[in-house]
Amino acid sequence: MNKIKFTGLLLLAGVAAGCVHTPPSLYQWDAYQPSVYTHFQADTANLAQQIDLLEQAIDKAAATGVSVPPGMHAHLGMLYYNTGREPDALAQFALEKSLFPESSHFMDYILKAQKDMP
Repeated sequence: MNKIKFTGLLLLAGVAAGCVHTPPSLYQWDAYQPSVYTHFQADTANLAQQIDLLEQAIDKAAATGVSVPPGMHAHLGMLYYNTGREPDALAQFALEKSLFPESSHFMDYILKAQKDMP
């Protein structure tokens, strides 16, 4: 009986130790999610502040060697475009396409939509 209790305690300790370790995040999310949320809150949207936060988040990710999540460069490009910085926006859209090829169709759609706007 003591052997069963001892084995059970070892198993419980192993499970508890395994639960403590969390794998590192694949992406550096930083200010991306709050920026998107703020953008859709019309009364609190400060585009310059959002741009600054995302630029800082991208710089931080580059400095630590962590990737930014899909959509971050696209969102920054949209913010650039909304503030009249079209060349910067196009560069961010191209970067999004190169980092995340699965977003190519969407980025092409965004670029076409921007060209079709008056």
